Amino acid sequence: MPTRTALRLALLGSLAAVAALTLLPAGTGWSWGSPATELRWYATGLESGATVLQLLGNLALLVVPVALAVLLRPSLGRLPRLAGLALAGGTAIELLQWALPLGRVVSPVDAVLNAAGACAVGLVVARSRRPTAEPRPGRGLSPRAALR
Repeated sequence: MPTRTALRLALLGSLAAVAALTLLPAGTGWSWGSPATELRWYATGLESGATVLQLLGNLALLVVPVALAVLLRPSLGRLPRLAGLALAGGTAIELLQWALPLGRVVSPVDAVLNAAGACAVGLVVARSRRPTAEPRPGRGLSPRAALR
């Protein structure tokens, strides 16, 4: 298991990568990504490589930072906390893209997809970190077989 210092450094690096992916200018101003239009685009465009790449990219964006955060603070590995953290992260990205003249599309759907991917991975990491219970004598046997 990596040290806490290594995990913290990796978390900072992953957050820097998320910032670079989402907050570097791609033009000027911003545009609104209508949720209805985006959902229709995803639903009807899954045969398109660009659509699948966009979908998977949004689902994966916060995966590494959240996985590292759960490793550092296991108490974050509960769904209410994960959902709050992930939605706050996705929403913060979209608000920054709106507030800064980056030429990005501001999309509530992206924030929800970011959160969904982060929650899924956060729960997997939390579950994998739980200690496994030691089998008790007789567990899994019928009461009669356990007495023999």
